[in-house]
Formats: sequence, structure tokens, C-alpha cells
Amino acid sequence: MDLIELLAIGAVVFVIAGSVKGMVGIGLPTAAISMLTMVIDPRLAIALGLGPIIASNAWQIWTMGDLRGAISRYWVFAISLGVSVFLTVLLSADVSDRVIFLALGLSIVSFAVLNLRFVMPRIPNRFDMLAQFVFGNLAGILGGLSGVWIAPVIMYMSARQVPKDEFVRATGLLLFVGGVPFAVAYVQQGLVTPETGMVSLLLILPTLLGFSLGARLRSRLSNEKFRKLVLYVFLLLGLNLLRRGLF
Repeated sequence: MDLIELLAIGAVVFVIAGSVKGMVGIGLPTAAISMLTMVIDPRLAIALGLGPIIASNAWQIWTMGDLRGAISRYWVFAISLGVSVFLTVLLSADVSDRVIFLALGLSIVSFAVLNLRFVMPRIPNRFDMLAQFVFGNLAGILGGLSGVWIAPVIMYMSARQVPKDEFVRATGLLLFVGGVPFAVAYVQQGLVTPETGMVSLLLILPTLLGFSLGARLRSRLSNEKFRKLVLYVFLLLGLNLLRRGLF
């Protein structure tokens, strides 16, 4: 596949994935990687997502505001995630993509099904820092293996019962914080070529277009509809990841 074909396919995929992220605040790498791996190698799919992931989350943080407040509330999670995702990429070059998709798909599907039928146990304030450390490292390990670290972030946010806007603000921050060291580690491992990097940067525009379309829909949703939409989106994406791992 030449660069023009890669760019054309990527543009369509990232408009769709950007729309998902604009609606629910999450799901860009999961949606994009799930679709791209139907036609290209998983590692290439992850590399193409680096530019859009970092740019869309930076934009999400900017539009939601209160960055200082978000950092003060989630700094333990952010540090744990950033360090663990970087180290995991460096140590996981030989891990099977099939195993990665199976493990991640199973975790996302289990999480979605559980929360569509039951209420996530609440994490008390006194255990918040410990929970941030545990979920941050879990997110970093999953992210370093597969390029997708949203499931533990969602689990933590759901258990803390944050409102819709805070959910979008916090996930944007944590996905951005994970994306930067992840990209650095991918470059260090030689998994991003100059050509791949150029295509990834060009895909930022269709991603932001999709994000703006999705954001318009998000403003019309209630908290309960918003929560259910998140869970259904992840159920579908998780099932697709399982399919990729099995077949």
C-alpha cells in the first residue's frame, strides 16, 4: 500500500474515530486501531495514530478548560501512566499482537457488560491516591502493549462517579499524558519511519473534524445517556478487538 492509499484510508478512519471521541471523550485509538488493523499491520496502525491521539487530546483539554484543577486532582494517575507506558513499550517489542488484542478486548467487553447491568463500586476519597496509582500503572501496561489504555481510565472514573464534563476533561488529560511518552518510546524503538510520521501528522485534520462533529452531539446528551453511550461504544470496540485476536 502506497502513502496516498494509506492517507486516504486513514482519513476516513480518523473522521469516524474522532467523532466517537468527540461524543464520549474517549475511544479514538481504540476505534482507529480496530478499523485500521483490518487492512494494515497493527504496529503500523498504532504508529499512524500517534499524531491524532496527541493532538485530539490536547484540543480536548484546551476546550474543556480547568487544566490546573485536573492536574491537581489526577497527578498520581498521570505520573503512574506516563512512566509505565514508556517502560512497557521498551520491553514489549516481541509481544504477540494476537495476545494483546485478546487481553485488551476481553477487559473492555467485561467492563462494558458489567457496567451496563451493575453499578461500579465507588472508590472512597481515602483510597483515591492508591486507586490512581493502581489504575494508572494498569493503564500504562495495557497502553504500552497495544496503544490503547482507556479501559482502566474508564474504570477509575466510573468508580469515582465523576460528572460528564469532568469525565471528558480528565480522560483528555490522561490520554494526552500517556500519548507523549508512548510516542517517544515508539520512535526510540524504530517503529515510526519518517513516512509514517508524516502521514500521522496529516491525519490530525480529519481527526479534529470528526471530533468537532461528535462534540456537538455530546452537548445534547444527559449524564445517563452519556454513560450508556460510552459503555455501548466500548462493548462494540471490545468485541472487534476479540475478533481480531481470535481470527
